[in-house]
Amino acid sequence: MGKLEEKATVSSMPRYVALLFATACGLAVANIYFAQPLLDTLASEFGIGHSSVGIVITITQICYALGLLLLVPLGDLLNRRRLIAGQMLLSVLALIVVGTAANSTMLLIGMAAVGLLAVVTQTLVAFAASLAAPAERGRIVGVVTSGVVIGILLARTVAGILTDLAGWRSVYLVSAVLTLIMASALFRVLPHHEPDRTSLSYPQLLRSVLMLFAQERILRIRAVLALLIFTAFSILWTSLVLPLSSPPLSLSHTEIGAFGLAGVAGALAAARAGRLADRGLGQRTTGVALTLLLASWLLIGYTEQSLSALIIGVIILDLAVQAVHVTNQSMIYAVRPEAQSRLTAGYMIFYSIGSAAGSIASTNMYALAGWTGVCLLGAAVSAFALLFWALTRRRLSSTSK
Repeated sequence: MGKLEEKATVSSMPRYVALLFATACGLAVANIYFAQPLLDTLASEFGIGHSSVGIVITITQICYALGLLLLVPLGDLLNRRRLIAGQMLLSVLALIVVGTAANSTMLLIGMAAVGLLAVVTQTLVAFAASLAAPAERGRIVGVVTSGVVIGILLARTVAGILTDLAGWRSVYLVSAVLTLIMASALFRVLPHHEPDRTSLSYPQLLRSVLMLFAQERILRIRAVLALLIFTAFSILWTSLVLPLSSPPLSLSHTEIGAFGLAGVAGALAAARAGRLADRGLGQRTTGVALTLLLASWLLIGYTEQSLSALIIGVIILDLAVQAVHVTNQSMIYAVRPEAQSRLTAGYMIFYSIGSAAGSIASTNMYALAGWTGVCLLGAAVSAFALLFWALTRRRLSSTSK
């Protein structure tokens, strides 16, 4: 596998390189979602109460958010090839710590490190955008970001299969081996030399993330859209297991996990949104996708009466969320090419806030008003996103139509 030359910044990126980026992103982000279907097993093995075992997920997500702020901006300061390879090698060590943990303390330390280092995903997305020619940036971002969404959706299924075959520890040890292989492959492919980096110090670099929000209106608007769409995304996927596992459906964990495949179909279909952004149709794509997002909740609301309606609704919802996400990134990367890692960090912090808010809100709403309440909440968030887009679209700079 040859190395990607510097000229890739002005010429077409080979498809195999884009797919390698996508695969690496999916593998890295899956590491923070593997634990979700394993909580019962972890609680039993380490003697953690079922009411407290959620701390495993909480610590991982908190450290991921910290990594977005503290590590991702380094892509504008350091050589990205070395930064990516170094973070992935450290991820291998963190995964081994989790997979060999002898007590709950080591488990939590390992999970914290896994969450912190999983943000290499966002460094990869920003790097892929910088290597792509401007005319194909949206397409490349679409392909690479699809890997992220697929990694999130398939992590639960893969974790369940490996746990059934060889125990929960195999999930993290297999991932450690795959991450090591991926680090080696990326180190061979990524360019040795890159354009000059910013001369800012690390503290100045972190402060500049806030300055970008003050300076770039498109970043502020697209970050709010990210918060809203991923709130809706999390409202569905956090609480979906509840009606599916309860009467009258009473599906098994394997059957519930299979619904992730429907989400993958939607994510793959939305990869083409990047091509539309490249053609200057980002605003139009956003409006159509947000309308579909709102409509998807009508079908999802029939979950307890029709699984076919749910499957179609899930495909539409994931297609819509992914289409807006890809369009968001394509538009903000075009604003300040020299600050793509910092733009990614600021944008993805809003993504994390939305995901966390959706998780908390959906489970509480289900306890209060059942699945109908969850669907109404998801529809309300989606409607607000559509309204926000409509109110702000004419004020944006002319980066898209």
